Amino acid sequence: QERLMESGGGTVHAGGSLRLSCEVSGWTDVTYCMAWFRQAPGKEREGVASISESGTRQYTNSVRGRFTVSHGSSKNTVYLQMNSLKPEDTGLYYCAYMSAGCGAYWYRPREYTDWGQGTLVTVSS
Repeated sequence: QERLMESGGGTVHAGGSLRLSCEVSGWTDVTYCMAWFRQAPGKEREGVASISESGTRQYTNSVRGRFTVSHGSSKNTVYLQMNSLKPEDTGLYYCAYMSAGCGAYWYRPREYTDWGQGTLVTVSS
């Protein structure tokens, strides 16, 4: 069973940057998809970005050009570099894992089998 642990959240002013990390342990799949989701108070969980084992990346429209998802050198860490942060980026950010390719529905939470506990990002105006 895969285990995921996020870190790197915090509070920044609008226009600032943060880098989130997700460490994955216990994973042995050759094909997989890692994704970042976020959930703001009173809103549904939203897919932010995904990355496949081969490095193919996908983003939701609201973060494209500002956020970058990447693997670490050992591929058991996934990062989310967030630049030009806006107050609407505020939320609890989760990393998620599924033992399949990311595909067209990478943004749907129900596709993922394993989740971290989340790390809070707060962007002040």
